[in-house]
Amino acid sequence: MRRGTLSAPSRRARMPYRIAGIDVHKKMLAVVVADVEIDGDFHFDRQKVGTSPADLRGLADWLVEQDVEEVVMESTAQYWRPVWEALEQHWRPRRRARDGAPRLAGTLHLAHAQSNRGPGGRKKDFPDAERLVNRLVAQELTLSFVPDTEQRLWRTVMRRKYQITRNRVPLHNRLEALLEEAHIKVSSIVSDLLRHAGAAVRCLRGVSDAASGLPPAAEAHAGRAARD
Repeated sequence: MRRGTLSAPSRRARMPYRIAGIDVHKKMLAVVVADVEIDGDFHFDRQKVGTSPADLRGLADWLVEQDVEEVVMESTAQYWRPVWEALEQHWRPRRRARDGAPRLAGTLHLAHAQSNRGPGGRKKDFPDAERLVNRLVAQELTLSFVPDTEQRLWRTVMRRKYQITRNRVPLHNRLEALLEEAHIKVSSIVSDLLRHAGAAVRCLRGVSDAASGLPPAAEAHAGRAARD
């Protein structure tokens, strides 16, 4: 995820425009909603919400009922991800599908936690959520770029593939070292213990069953595996 400083656009039209701020915790969300197109201090409606899938779906419904156009939340650990995904699926399309919807309707913002720190650095639920809204409007938040759903899925798949590939060589070396310590020379017959794991297992089974060497069937199979 690339971090950068993104600015909330100015809103000059004198008409109701509601933004929600969400302070994210592991088991609870502190949610506030305010009309930011008023003079003076914002008036916030407050709601505490759980983090189960049903709770998050209910949150999306409530934000639609509140006519919320934008949502801003903090990037707290990984707890923000289910919230983001639920709103991306159940709230955003409903706001954007309306006739005459504002240009930024259905926009989700992810704020870097450091840019929303309060006095003393303590988290205070609703005050933190209110500060998110105030600082978004004042263009004082550092926002993070979040790719769309398809891009995030591809990133997850490729990251997992890279991790598996990276871990394969150390695993192969540990397995071969363990067999060498036991004076079992399977690697001289099977060129790749992980790629031909079935052949390696059959060779080991043959070693355990035979008094000496591999049985002919295992040797033949190992030879085919080594040539593959």
